[in-house]
Amino acid sequence: MTMKLTASRYRIRRPDDPRTPATGAPVPAATAAPQPTAAAAPKPTADSVEAELQGIRNEGLTGRQLRLARRIAQKHDLPATSDFDAVRLLRRAGIDPFQRTNMIDIVAGDGTDPGAGGLASRELAPIPAAPGKMPIAAANPQARAEQTLIGEVQRIQRDILRRRRRKGLLLAVRLLFFVAVPTLFAAWYYYAIATPFYATRAEFVIQQSESMGGAGLGGLFSGTQFATSQDSIAVQGYLQSPDAMKRLDKDLGFRADMSGQNVDPLQRLAANATDEAAYKIYKRNIKISYDPTEGLIRLEVAATDPQKAVAYANALIGYAEERVDHLTRRLRDDQMAGARDSYDEAEAKMLDAQRRVVELQERYKVMSSEAEVGLITGQIAELEAQMMQDRLALAQMESNETPNIARMDPVKQRIETLGDEIATLRAKLTEDSATGLSLAKVQSELLVAQADVQTRQLLLAQSLQQLESARIEANRQVRYLSLSVNPSTPQEATYPRAFENTMVVLLVFCGIYLMISMTAAILREQMTA
Repeated sequence: MTMKLTASRYRIRRPDDPRTPATGAPVPAATAAPQPTAAAAPKPTADSVEAELQGIRNEGLTGRQLRLARRIAQKHDLPATSDFDAVRLLRRAGIDPFQRTNMIDIVAGDGTDPGAGGLASRELAPIPAAPGKMPIAAANPQARAEQTLIGEVQRIQRDILRRRRRKGLLLAVRLLFFVAVPTLFAAWYYYAIATPFYATRAEFVIQQSESMGGAGLGGLFSGTQFATSQDSIAVQGYLQSPDAMKRLDKDLGFRADMSGQNVDPLQRLAANATDEAAYKIYKRNIKISYDPTEGLIRLEVAATDPQKAVAYANALIGYAEERVDHLTRRLRDDQMAGARDSYDEAEAKMLDAQRRVVELQERYKVMSSEAEVGLITGQIAELEAQMMQDRLALAQMESNETPNIARMDPVKQRIETLGDEIATLRAKLTEDSATGLSLAKVQSELLVAQADVQTRQLLLAQSLQQLESARIEANRQVRYLSLSVNPSTPQEATYPRAFENTMVVLLVFCGIYLMISMTAAILREQMTA
């Protein structure tokens, strides 16, 4: 059985220490007088022995304490007849059976060699003797072995204390080198060297025009953040891109501001730095986030001067608004261009159809083929009516027994003239001898041309309706940027956050040291196993 040696819990007492074994308090002068040894002490009487045993019984000792007293008495070769007698004999011999040192002696002496097992056990204290009385070690070889063991234990304790002090000193040096020094350097930089940056914040949301009536499932998300989530993500990506950085540098001189002498060396941008290096500083000083639950885009801009921070924020908001307008411009232009081209084409074809009707009217000298046919038909009907009357009159004249030839000839001549005129008019309906064209053909061409005009008018009306629908849809596709929080001029520096950054550095280096120490301990254990 091995136990750890401790130097603070169990204290080694010298044999000449003038303190009682049980309490460790100095012995009064009356009791510290020299007492006779066990060999020279007067032999106790039966009554005194019984009185001492009764007093021990009245102390209310536990069974464990009595068994321990018997073992200690057996170790010192005391002829104890009972557990209470063992307590009495030990006390007469100047040994406190309930002292912790004696308990450890019992544990160390069970089945182990004093020179071997005792060195691995807890601290052992010498058996105290009464002041002025010769220690038992002077007359007992086992006591001398115990004194030798005590000396070895004291030497081991001193070695353990020396090693503990050395390990504590090494631990302090390692902590100082790996944790304290970097943390002090970081604190010195953040509190004394780092350039203060002023940050301004802005929040804006991308909205679209409200549609009068959404068709299908697409109208369910109209007016919500889901309708413009893609536009918001696209704007966020653009503001975080090198293009926005280059444009900001061209408009407001971002690189010149970050490469000035008022910026500390760790954050300063070199004069001949590449675009990649400038972009790293741009991402560090300009933070953009998108909240999909609320549809808000949050912008934080940090600069060495408060006015520059506000100017940068306003410029970036302007870039975002232009990008939002550019995202839907092509869609709106395509919709309007297709509808306008269709309308222009329908209008041009309608004009061509009307122009053809006019040309036919001018060519055939006819305003309306239907009116011309009606006019000729009326004339034919009127002439046929007159010819019918003349024929009736001629028939009446011929019915006389002696008809008047002089009166009949003019009637016959008028009937022939009317017949020729009717034939001429009917020829106009079929074919004109002068032009070689018939009125039916002219009427047919005019009707086709007029029908084409009507068709083109209907197509033009539909194209106009499509154009209006495209204009409404294009207006609905318009996105605009609405500012909810305007950038304001800060009065105090936001960065660096010296205390927070110092604590972060401390935790980081503590974690690194802990991981290195654990790794080294594991490797050492594996190598020595």
